[in-house]
Amino acid sequence: MIEEINLPNKKVYLLGTAHISAESIKEVREAVTAYQPDAVCVELCAGRFESIKNPDRWKEMDIVQVVKQGKAPLLLANLALSAFQKRMGDQLGVKPGAEMAAAVEAAEEIGAEVVLADRDVTITLKRTWGRLGFVEKMKALVQLIGSTFEGGDVSEKEIEDLKQTDVLNESIETMAKHMPVVKEVLIDERDQYLAQKIQSSEGEVVLAVVGAGHMPGIKRWITETVDLEPLTVIPPPSGVVKTLKYLIPLGILAMIGYGFTFASGEVSYEMLKRWVLVNGILSALGAAIARGHILTVMVAFVAAPITSLNPTIAAGWVSGLTEAWVRKPKVSDFETLGEDITTVKGFWSNEITRILLVVLLSNLGSMIGTMVGIPLLASLL
Repeated sequence: MIEEINLPNKKVYLLGTAHISAESIKEVREAVTAYQPDAVCVELCAGRFESIKNPDRWKEMDIVQVVKQGKAPLLLANLALSAFQKRMGDQLGVKPGAEMAAAVEAAEEIGAEVVLADRDVTITLKRTWGRLGFVEKMKALVQLIGSTFEGGDVSEKEIEDLKQTDVLNESIETMAKHMPVVKEVLIDERDQYLAQKIQSSEGEVVLAVVGAGHMPGIKRWITETVDLEPLTVIPPPSGVVKTLKYLIPLGILAMIGYGFTFASGEVSYEMLKRWVLVNGILSALGAAIARGHILTVMVAFVAAPITSLNPTIAAGWVSGLTEAWVRKPKVSDFETLGEDITTVKGFWSNEITRILLVVLLSNLGSMIGTMVGIPLLASLL
């Protein structure tokens, strides 16, 4: 699917691809040969380009730093996306992003400039995550991880059908109805970003290789001037969220303090017991579901009632670091990560993903424990 766009100072050939398609690889090479572009723009950022060039990058990952920096949910989402594409690619014998790699290789062969035209994937994920509410975040993670393990083969014809604009638009519209924020950040914003990068690329003839789903948006924005800076800013938590992070712990401490001051010792003891048990048990349950070590489960139980009263630290960080210390990831965990993330068994047995799941599910348990614990304490006053 190629469309020609004439701009004041250049001619742009917009080539829409399916990201896992042997036919798209052929089309890309043929387009570079036919048009001899001065520049080839690809739907890649520096990070994704590096992951294609260096598929063994997982071996260089410091999982401890990932947990300490609070990046576990983002990495988990990234792994789930990679697994989904890899699973389909394996069925068709095509590596994810192979058509982009082919575009880069063909561009280098003719001496054309290669333009990495997509926004940094980390910024995209962080902007998406930051715009979601708690329920939407949980829903998105469940759907994302669930799609990783969905069964059923994908035929070459079905992959090629994805290049048909009407099919893609229908899918995007369906997604927008359920999660408009996700569609806005993942599709609409990147359409603007890609369009601006293509528009500003050097040369009189430009070939842009992008996912077919981005073509309508790019055509809409390519003649406009877009300020990219607002699209690369990671929005800080809202004032309400920041306030609640401190108000909730203060409110809980105030209830416990009130119980000690104005109620009986028996009531105060019951409040503390309920708080410890509901937070500790649910956080420990999360660690156990992630198949964490028994010590990790115990640490989650002890840490959750304390960390839930401290807005600067999370129970999952403590339990995740414990899991990383007790079961240090082996070289084999890094070597097989790319394959393990495509199956349920592998996802739960690889120590890298198990640590990430411990962080996520321990935190989730602690959050639920806090929401359940507040009314339990208030009922004693």
